Amino acid sequence: MNLADSYKMVRRRTEDICSHLQTEDYVVQPIGDVSPPKWHIGHTTWFFETFILKPYFMGYQEYDPNYNYVFNSYYETVGARVIRTDRGNLSRPTVLDVYRYREYVDNAIYKFLGQDVSPEIEELFILGLNHEEQHQELLYYDIKYILGHNPLFPAYNPQYASPVLEEQEGWLSMPEGIYEIGHQGSDFCFDNELNRHKVYLNDYQISTKLVTNAEYLAFVDAGGYQDFRYWHAEAWDWVKTNEVKAPLYWHNVDSEWHTYTFRGLEPLHLHDSVMHISYYEAYAYASWKGMRLPTEFEWEAAASQFSWGTRWEWTESAYLPYPGFSKAPGAIGEYNGKFMVSQKVLRGASEATPPGHSRLTYRNFFHPNLRWHFTGIRLAQ
Repeated sequence: MNLADSYKMVRRRTEDICSHLQTEDYVVQPIGDVSPPKWHIGHTTWFFETFILKPYFMGYQEYDPNYNYVFNSYYETVGARVIRTDRGNLSRPTVLDVYRYREYVDNAIYKFLGQDVSPEIEELFILGLNHEEQHQELLYYDIKYILGHNPLFPAYNPQYASPVLEEQEGWLSMPEGIYEIGHQGSDFCFDNELNRHKVYLNDYQISTKLVTNAEYLAFVDAGGYQDFRYWHAEAWDWVKTNEVKAPLYWHNVDSEWHTYTFRGLEPLHLHDSVMHISYYEAYAYASWKGMRLPTEFEWEAAASQFSWGTRWEWTESAYLPYPGFSKAPGAIGEYNGKFMVSQKVLRGASEATPPGHSRLTYRNFFHPNLRWHFTGIRLAQ
């Protein structure tokens, strides 16, 4: 598939995700971690305008200079920006304006791709496509949070169907030894997946299935959220301060557990893998079970031997650079490296991950208290 076709496919998928929204849904920002869908539409467009069209397409006329301030996310190199928590205050530009901006940039990109593109620009272009695919997943997270915190619990898409993962119940035994970790080959990867290196692992066992809602409910019913013994001190403070009693989107209605899904509020499906779990909760559950979470290296060494891909899986690894890691110069160097502090690595993928965007070496990362992303638990011992 050529660049123009890849671009068209990725851009269309973003709009397809938003096609179930009402105009009012595009502008809501319930918490600082959630961005309004309208902002995602504008930001992914801004990326191609800022890093492809403005520097490399001779004669390109910027759509609106104010949009650099509105849709820049965290790139200090590119200039000032609206702070993240204020994105919900942007009633202007309107949703219609943002889609017009998107169409304007798309038309310019197609013209740009009609000429010869250097390998360096092609590499940057592919990064832009993968960047938009990351925002497609974030759109699913944010839309669910927006609608899931509407008191009416409206459905995003009544026909939405979660994928079913065929899992074998049991434990995979991995022998001690030296394992190679990290991306290899010439296909795309993010810089935090490099460099490939060796790690020594003691023998361990890792579960071949994710923890289910029924299994996690046993932890809830056993008073897991009321017993400090299973929690880190920081996590226990989080539980008490936020009065956390169950996973995100779980609601006890007339003594029966329900959960918000993209189809609306439904009775808890006990056989589904538990989802929307913070690292704090994943660690506490593993502690309650007398087990632990795998490290990211244990996960990668074993993952080809079990099914994965419907939940991002918390690991016991801090988000740190691999040996020999180096940041690219300029704004692109801000993409991953500057976030390598105070975060935990997640491995795998989720049902919201775009097709073809997952791989064994992918390193996702979030702060340990967050749980609006599609996260689950795999145990190790």
